[in-house]
Formats: sequence, C-alpha cells, structure tokens
Amino acid sequence: MAEQKNKWWKSAVIYQIYPKSFQDSNGDGIGDLRGIIQRLDYLENLGIDAVWLSPVYRSPQDDNGYDISDYQDIDPMFGTMQDMEHLICEAKKHNIRIIMDLVLNHTSDEHRWFQEAKKSCENPYHDYYVWRDGEEGILPNDMKACFGGSAWEWVPEVKQYYFHQFSIKQPDLNWENSKVRQEIYEMINWWIDKGIGGFRLDVIDQIAKEPDHRITCNGPRLHEFIREMSKTVFQKEDLITVGEAWGANTENAKLYSNPDGSEFSMVFQFEHIGLDQQVGKEKWDLAPLSLLSLKKALSRWQKALDGCGWNSLFWDNHDLPRIVSRWGNDKEYRIESAKMLAILLHGMQGTPYIYQGEELGMTNVRYPISEYRDIEILNMYQERKALGYPKSEIMESIYAKGRDNARTPMQWDQSANAGFSMGRPWIQVNPNYMEINANEELNDPESVFMCYKTLIALRKKYPVFVDGHFELLCSEDETFFAYARENEQEKMYVICNFYGNKAVFPEERDWEHMELLYSNYKTEIDSSYYQPYEARIYYVKK
Repeated sequence: MAEQKNKWWKSAVIYQIYPKSFQDSNGDGIGDLRGIIQRLDYLENLGIDAVWLSPVYRSPQDDNGYDISDYQDIDPMFGTMQDMEHLICEAKKHNIRIIMDLVLNHTSDEHRWFQEAKKSCENPYHDYYVWRDGEEGILPNDMKACFGGSAWEWVPEVKQYYFHQFSIKQPDLNWENSKVRQEIYEMINWWIDKGIGGFRLDVIDQIAKEPDHRITCNGPRLHEFIREMSKTVFQKEDLITVGEAWGANTENAKLYSNPDGSEFSMVFQFEHIGLDQQVGKEKWDLAPLSLLSLKKALSRWQKALDGCGWNSLFWDNHDLPRIVSRWGNDKEYRIESAKMLAILLHGMQGTPYIYQGEELGMTNVRYPISEYRDIEILNMYQERKALGYPKSEIMESIYAKGRDNARTPMQWDQSANAGFSMGRPWIQVNPNYMEINANEELNDPESVFMCYKTLIALRKKYPVFVDGHFELLCSEDETFFAYARENEQEKMYVICNFYGNKAVFPEERDWEHMELLYSNYKTEIDSSYYQPYEARIYYVKK
C-alpha cells in the first residue's frame, strides 16, 4: 500500500471541464473532445496539473451524461474513442493528466446490463440491480428520488420494482453482487491502460445502500467496497482519486482519504455548500450565508484532516451556482470579490479545484424557464408550481441555485456565441460575455484569470501552501475571514475582507516586516485598512 505523504497531487491544482459547454469544434452547438484539445494551450498557460472531465461516455443524456449506457465507449456528441485517446496523448504533452468521472452508483436504463436485467428474474444480469417484489401501484416503501417522485419503478416483465435514487432512467447498481464489482474493476483497468491519470467517483457514498432500511448514504459495507476497489485497481498506479460524498463528515473523511492510500486520495465534502439554505429544507429554500458558520465549517475540516487525511478545496462545480454570484458581488465588485474568494480558498490545505469559467469570474444567469435544460430545475419548477409556490419565488431559487448557472457555455471571446460554437449553443450563452471572456482577461494583468494563475504558481513555489498547519484568526469577527498557515520554515497569513465595505482588521501584527506575497488590490492605504473585498497573503521566512 502506497504511503501518500509526498504525492504529486498535494501541490496540484485540478481544472474541471463540463465538456458539453467548454468548446465546440464542429459547429453543432455542443462542446466536444476536439474542442478541449484546441484549448490545451490555455489550460497550460493557467498552470493546472490535471483536468477532471465530466462524463463523456455513451449516454442517452437524461441527466447530462451521468446516465451511462456504455462505460467503454464515447458518446457521439463528444466525438470518438480515437478523439479521447488523442486528448489523453496531447494533454500529456502539456503536462496535464486527464481525470475521468466514474458513475458507479447507477447506470442508464439503456445500458445492456439493465436491458438484460429486466427480461426475467432468472437472467444473469437481473441481480446487477436493486429489485424488490411487489404489486403494481403498491410501492416497497415511501422513499423519494433526488430528482422528485418515488425511488421505485415498476417493471411489468418481471413483476418487480427497481430502485433509483435519481432519474427513473438511472437504476441503481447492486454492489452486494461481486460480479458487478468485478465488471466495474475490469472497466476501470481498461481506462487506466489508456493512460488516464485518475478518477472522480460520483456519489460514491451511496453504493452500499440498504433501501429496506431507508439507508442510501454511508451504508454498512461502504468502506469495505471502497477498500476492495482501491486495492484491486487504484493502488497499482500513481493515480489521483477523489470521492464525491455528500454524506461525508470529518471522521469518515479520514477513512476516505487515509494517508496509507487504502481508499482515495481525497474526498469532496459539501458541508460549506449547504450553509445558505434553510435548516432541514431543500437547497431551493434560500437563506443568507453566515460568515461565522462558513469559517467554523472550513476551519473544522482544515484542522481535522491535517496529517490524517486530505481536503478537496472548491467553490464551484457542474452542480453548483457560480461562486462570485453566490457569495461575492457579481456587479460593481465582481473582479475584486472573485479574486478574494479565490485567495481565501487557495491559501488552505488541500487540492484546489477550479471549475471552467471560475478563473474568469463567470456569473449566474437569469433566464425564462423555457431556456433552462437541467432535469433537476425543470422537475422542481413543476413540483413547486403544483404545490402553489409563487412563480417569482420559484424563479429566484433557480436563479440562485440552479445547476444550469454552471453549464452555460465557456466565454472565450467577443465573437458570436462567445467563441464557444459557430452553431446555435445547446443552452444560451450568458449575455455578459462581451465584458467577461478569456481573450480580454489574458491581456489584462489585473484580471481574475491572472489572479488564479498567480495562486497556482504560489502553491508550487511555497511548501507552506501544501504542508502548513492551519490556524483560524479572529474567529468571531463578522467581516474578515483570516487564517495563518505555518510549517517549520515558513508562515503565511491570508486576510480576506469578505464583504463590500471598507474595514479595519481587528488584530495587530507586524505587517510592515512581512512580505506582501499577493493582494487583489494594486496599492494598500495602510496595512490594517482593507478595501471592499480586499484580500492579502503575507509571508514570513523563519
């Protein structure tokens, strides 16, 4: 078992690409693999070490590719297997590894396994999925699917219900069946042989489900399954593996990211992501963010995993709204607040993830309901409308939290469709692309892009970014998010004015005798006085 103390991914920065919205190479309005290849120079310029690709496998696209019908084929909308192999090869020339998105909790109902499974209860593939006996109209229990409706669907051919935690077209796999696990391991090895640099494992904490006991997350055999998978496939190569675990806490995260390498490199945890919703309610039930709660949550994770696990650092992904619109100011202080949020995150211990367009300060959108494409948004809209919610309230929730905020096309330049496609994009481009685009930012030394590029370079230059212990400063202050990082040779301070008012930092330090490593403002008035959304990194060599 490989000790993970000095693994390459500890100083790495990962860039997530949502292929459908990144770059279209053939004018059909859908991003593709050849489009990604065209943009490798851009990614190398930014300085990232690996690209996490959202799924590009063959899929009916009921849930934007997270419903896989063939794990070992590329969906024609993205290109061919030859294109995928070419991407892996070209990315290596740019010192970029490709991380695949593994969806192992469920498949598409169009996957050949499920097509066979529903033919009869005696079919060898039937037990690849989770079934329960019953009568049509009498559900096994009242469990709900994440995308709305019952988690059970009747199949007349076998007179049974199958279990699905997401869409009806996403039946859950039965991990209790060792044949399922073996098929999965063989498929992962097949991708490793093609030169893949790692895997992000979608909703991996749900594979050990026990629906009879209403357990979908953190089931009793979860870590047994993960350790078996890690030992069988992941530990054979120098891979990066990250598990998406909405049910993770600081204790089980130590299992997921144990330094002995027995499970994953790191875990995606989402405690901070739920802080701006009403307690006990859905993400659509909006509430203001408490800075004290954010500080408490992130600080707890920093302290808990220090030396005994590893954090993933992220604000955005394909399922989340744009951070500058969410917790920054996407209008008069868009650039300053986008940089502040970047500095706050990248100064912490862990591996940072940048979601496409985050490095440009891309923002949320406000479309009429007819322009949204996401199944989760459309289902929620109909459900809440039926329950009598005012349309204006439903739309405000979508504007704030809808997944399509992250899925609008990448904004490359000021040409038609922001340089994303010569054809009509599958989803509308954000109208602000004339002001916010990569071409403009690459030519501006003070742009959000240049901030991210600088932060990536600093992480590689100064070991304290990787191994420094974390100490939260002024924990009860409701304006500043500030912390120190320290190892035996170095110490740094990250001071962020989290809001749009001028403020004085409440703690006195000998700032004048420290190096100002980076700031999102060109000049400082004095060391204790902070402009709106101002952030600084101070550095001391011991």
